[in-house]
Amino acid sequence: MTDTTPRIYVRPGSLADAPAILDMLDSAVAWMNARGNTEQWGTTPYSQKTGGVARVQRYTTENAPYIAELDGTPVGAMVLDSGPSPQVPIAPAGEPERYVRLLVSDRQRAGLGIGAALLAHAVEETRRAGVGLLRVDCWAGGGGGLVAFYERNGFTATDRFLSGSWPGQVLARRVD
Repeated sequence: MTDTTPRIYVRPGSLADAPAILDMLDSAVAWMNARGNTEQWGTTPYSQKTGGVARVQRYTTENAPYIAELDGTPVGAMVLDSGPSPQVPIAPAGEPERYVRLLVSDRQRAGLGIGAALLAHAVEETRRAGVGLLRVDCWAGGGGGLVAFYERNGFTATDRFLSGSWPGQVLARRVD
């Protein structure tokens, strides 16, 4: 039997990866919109949103970015930080933590486990840092599919929040 599982490699990211991350974000907005989801990230391509390019550039220079590659091509991105965005109404954890600030994958390669590979890498990085808590927040609308994705990847839903009219869910995972 031949193993046909794609080999996803996760590497540290840099400012040079910002264009690929913006492309993934733009295609994710288009993919969501094509399925009738205009609430999660709106309808404007991320690269055209006010502050969108600068935010991705900050993520790749001020935070810990990681890029998932398949055959040398970037197919996913994740950004880790030491806590949630100050722009989101989420309480501090009260203990050291790592926080997934961004997780996106190439929608043309959906179903290959790219997001799961990036989250597994986040667990490894959290453990390597000697930190016991990994958290993430996500959109809680649309039937809860994104929340369920994180739950399938070992996270437990904790606090719900509203950012304006945008329903959010915080999820946590203990790392031993």
